Amino acid sequence: MDIAGILFDKDGTLFDFGATWNGWAASVIAELSGGDAARAQALADAARFDLAAQVFHPDSPVIAGTNREAAECLASALPGRSVAGIEALLTEKAAMAPLAPAVPLDPFLAGLAARGLRLGVMTNDTEHTAHAHLGAAGVAGHFHFVAGFDSGYGAKPAPDPLLAFARAMELAPDRVVMVGDSAHDLIAGRAAGMRCVGVLTGMAQAHELAPLADAVLPDIGHLPRWLGH
Repeated sequence: MDIAGILFDKDGTLFDFGATWNGWAASVIAELSGGDAARAQALADAARFDLAAQVFHPDSPVIAGTNREAAECLASALPGRSVAGIEALLTEKAAMAPLAPAVPLDPFLAGLAARGLRLGVMTNDTEHTAHAHLGAAGVAGHFHFVAGFDSGYGAKPAPDPLLAFARAMELAPDRVVMVGDSAHDLIAGRAAGMRCVGVLTGMAQAHELAPLADAVLPDIGHLPRWLGH
């Protein structure tokens, strides 16, 4: 395959979604509820989060949504709290989330870079949080492009932020692979004219991703073999 660039989603792709975000979400709900059990349940319902099991439901709008969309969900259960204020809190807390890399990222990314591939991250999280997470994981230096929903290119499932990566790297879209764990990622990739690879380290199942993907892999660690060079 004549692939020259790889654009990764962040949560559920570079980092295992459940291991990173389930416990974090429970702590944020506890903080926002102020110890009020009914309010905590209302927040959990709005975010489609199972408080008892401390896991997101697969249909949670928070999983693939932007930080603003997550704040809007929670604001619906917090009358009197502004969306902007909740969004700022989420940004602050997200930067400190306990990261669980899907694979050992430094050697994985170094191996891709050694092949001459241009690497990028496009997340529906904030750009600030993306830089914080990549820095905390010690892999920021491997990426030539990092964008969030607030970077000025738009958000997935629109293709615009993916095309921004291709332009920045001076690559034709069909020489780029979009790698992600959600339908949003793959729909955006298809619309951008890119190859698409789904991974199963998020909340979506293989049968949900397969119709949108050129391949569905257990995790990003299988990507070098799929690339075949």
